[in-house]
Amino acid sequence: MIYLLHIFILIGIYIILSVSLNLLAGYTGILSMAHAAFFGVGAYVVALLALNVHTPFILNIFLAIIAAGAFGAIVGIPSLRIKDDYFIIATFAFQIITFSVLNNLVSFTGGPMGLPGIPQPVIFGLKFDNHWSFLILTTILAVFTYFIANRIVSSPYGRILKAIREDEVFTQSLGKNVAAFKVKIFMVSAALASIAGVLYATYITYIDPTSFTVNESVFIISIVIIGGAGNLKGSVVGAIVLVMLPELLRFIGLPNSVAANIRQMLYGGLLVVFMLWRPRGFIGEYSFNRNNEK
Repeated sequence: MIYLLHIFILIGIYIILSVSLNLLAGYTGILSMAHAAFFGVGAYVVALLALNVHTPFILNIFLAIIAAGAFGAIVGIPSLRIKDDYFIIATFAFQIITFSVLNNLVSFTGGPMGLPGIPQPVIFGLKFDNHWSFLILTTILAVFTYFIANRIVSSPYGRILKAIREDEVFTQSLGKNVAAFKVKIFMVSAALASIAGVLYATYITYIDPTSFTVNESVFIISIVIIGGAGNLKGSVVGAIVLVMLPELLRFIGLPNSVAANIRQMLYGGLLVVFMLWRPRGFIGEYSFNRNNEK
């Protein structure tokens, strides 16, 4: 039972990550390779505050959201000058820089040794220190993230994001400040991703830079693509499928030495299959190919 609860908690965390990236990639058409960096910012901010300042969890998550939002603006500003493949490379560079800072700033982040002993959440006297209680907290925050994202995409603001995705020049010709919209959605996406980082850090109670690498960004992108970009429900479906998929390997007797490699092969194979024959994913409304074909 504990094992199943653990899987459900991870699904909730990745739902938050994929929903936040879907706002950026699926609804605005900006594919970013730096999403694991936002994930890491949330995790490290809450860990450092809890370990060094001993501030309450509610304040820590609020500060993590602000810090990640500010970092999102820093990453988003280059999108005003570069586009398409060049922008993907730029976000890839930001991801590498973030990992290098976390890995080398040993006196502050713990470097490769990480930060152990992160306190688990305490909210209004309630301590979330077991799997059941943490699953409830994760579910609440995942529902909150989905609600915020859904309100955004259902609003006039969301329709402008879709217009930017379909034709940025035409949207600008209608008098819309495309630059401001792109930076703002970067900030919102990063802020929501930091919530997942906060949950991850306080659930595992230990973090190190290897949890926030470019491979993690690719995994989050995979969830969005396979679940369906441009559809928030697709993010939920994708998170369930890709988190559960490697766990199925445990039941076919594969040795640990090859299980991780086969997991990566499955992710890669699924991406190839979906990009060739189902570029919109399971229930997506947008594909990342040049012609945006079905």
